[in-house]
Amino acid sequence: MAPAAGAEKAPAKVNLTLRVIGRRADGYHEIESLVAFAGVGDALTFTPGSAVALSVGGPTAAAAGEIADNLVLKAARALAERVERLKLGRFTLSKRLPVASGLGGGSADAAAALRLLARANDLAPDDPRLIQAARATGADVPVCLDPRPRLMRGIGEVLSDPLNLPRLFAVLLNPGVAVATKDVFAALAVPAAGETAPAAICTGASALLAEIARGRNDLEGPAIELEPAIADALAVLRNLPGCRLARMSGSGATCFGLFDSMDAARGAARRLRVGYPAWWVRATAL
Repeated sequence: MAPAAGAEKAPAKVNLTLRVIGRRADGYHEIESLVAFAGVGDALTFTPGSAVALSVGGPTAAAAGEIADNLVLKAARALAERVERLKLGRFTLSKRLPVASGLGGGSADAAAALRLLARANDLAPDDPRLIQAARATGADVPVCLDPRPRLMRGIGEVLSDPLNLPRLFAVLLNPGVAVATKDVFAALAVPAAGETAPAAICTGASALLAEIARGRNDLEGPAIELEPAIADALAVLRNLPGCRLARMSGSGATCFGLFDSMDAARGAARRLRVGYPAWWVRATAL
């Protein structure tokens, strides 16, 4: 069902591949990443009002940080700077994704806020001011604005057209640790070189899996140096029956395992919840 006028899903972003191209003079790293979106995520509602406000609840709200620093508010203010007399209001965020986990939760929340404001103000989805506000809010917000599979380049602002990828079935696993993106990039001593991200024009799941397997996540090693539990999570995923590939998403610490069917993914998730009850585990389609 389509979301109500005042509600938006904020789906988790999964970096199926992530190659670091190099470091720019301003200190930012250029990347190339194949991105897909999961069927799990946060949820955001909006009630029009006289001023912008935010309340946060949900299972992972306690780790979400200060409300004043939330990207939902930053996105709303960025759009208000670009759209005269923008109608604002109160956002209510249900935080379900782990925080600082490589799933782009904060960016997805910000993008959902922009979509809600666009609807409330009769802005077209492709209004350039939305893109400008997304870029001003954070590097991952533009790709989350229209959450469909894409190749992402630059520092996140250069996006391909949406890709018609075969459906993938995954288990998302976070071993209960958080890693800051800036710390992971700081631990990346030398930007890697080599093969590019997949062309992502595959017409079948097996071909797409093979393309993803030829890729990598250049941030996986530095993240493991900071949090060895990520290596443990990857090893557990790779040992699950039916796991075709396991890799870390984004700058971590969430990892994903790919399976041939939703039933296989759900079975693996059940096994993980029994063996590792403290870990955050979700079976989903990408």
